[in-house]
Amino acid sequence: MNPSILAYAKIFLAMAIVGSSVVFGKLIISSFPVFLASELRFIVATIILVPFLLLQEKQFPSIRLKDLFILFLQAFTGVFLFNIFMLYGLKYTTAIEAGIITSTLPAVIGLISFLFLKERLSRTKGLGIMFGVLGVLLINLIDGELGTINSLLGNLLIFGAVLGETLFITMGKSVSNRFTPLTISTLMSIFGLIMFLPFAIYEAKEFDFSSVGIMDWMNILYFGIVVTVLAFLLMYQGLSKVPASSAGVLTSVIPFSSVILSFLILKEELLVSHLFGMLFVLLAIFFISKDSSGEKFETKSSISQSR
Repeated sequence: MNPSILAYAKIFLAMAIVGSSVVFGKLIISSFPVFLASELRFIVATIILVPFLLLQEKQFPSIRLKDLFILFLQAFTGVFLFNIFMLYGLKYTTAIEAGIITSTLPAVIGLISFLFLKERLSRTKGLGIMFGVLGVLLINLIDGELGTINSLLGNLLIFGAVLGETLFITMGKSVSNRFTPLTISTLMSIFGLIMFLPFAIYEAKEFDFSSVGIMDWMNILYFGIVVTVLAFLLMYQGLSKVPASSAGVLTSVIPFSSVILSFLILKEELLVSHLFGMLFVLLAIFFISKDSSGEKFETKSSISQSR
C-alpha cells in the first residue's frame, strides 16, 4: 500500500478510536464507579507503556524538577480532571452530545489562547471559534432532552473536560519539544494511576466485583489498550508521514465516530439538533486546521495524554 495512504488510514483509525472513547466510557460507568474505572484503565495502560518506553528509548528519561512539575500539572488537568468531568458528565448526558462537545477542543484552544495568552486571532480562526460555539449552543438549546437540568449539567461537565484538556495542551507547549510523545504519554498514565489510586481504593472497598461480567472487563481493557495505547501509536506513526494540517482536518472523524457508535451500540436517539451541532463543529475544525496549516496541530498533544 502507498505509504501516504497508509499514514492517512492510521490517523483516521486513531481519530475513530478517540471518538469511540465516549461510547465505551458510557458503558464503563454503568458497571464501575468513576474513580475505580479510571484507575483500572491507567493500570492497564501503564503496564503496557512503561516496558514499551524502556524498549524504545533504552532508559527512563531524566527530567528536571521544573519540567516534572509542569508534567504533573498537565496530568492533573488533562488526565485527572478530564476523566472526572468526562465520566461524571456521561452519567447525565448522552454519548452523542459528549462526542460533539469534546470535538470543539480546537476552537476552545483558539479562544483561550486569544483571551489569556494574547495570541493573534486571524479571521479564519475566528470563524472556527464562532462555529464551535454555535455547535455547542445548538445541541443545548434546540429540541431533545437537553431541556432537563440533568442533561444540561452533564453537558457542562463535558465542557469542563474540554477546558481541562485545553489547559493540558496550553501548559504542554513549554515541555513538548524536550520529551518524546511516548515519554509524555507514559508519564501521563503513571500520574493518572497515582492520582486516582486513593479514591479507587476507597471505592473498591464498597464495590461488588462479582457483579461485573466479562464484557465489563473487556470495556476496561479496550479503554486501557485501544484508546490509551493503540490510538497513540497509530496517530504518531501517521503524523510522521503526513502534514499536521491534514491530521487537523481528520479530527472531523471524532464526532462522526462518537455519533455513529452511540446510535449503533447505545441505541441513543439522533436528533436534528445533533446533526446541526455536528455540522457547525465540523466547520470549526476545518477553519481552525486550515489556519494552523503551518503549525504543529494540537490534536497531536491531545492524543499523547491518551484520554
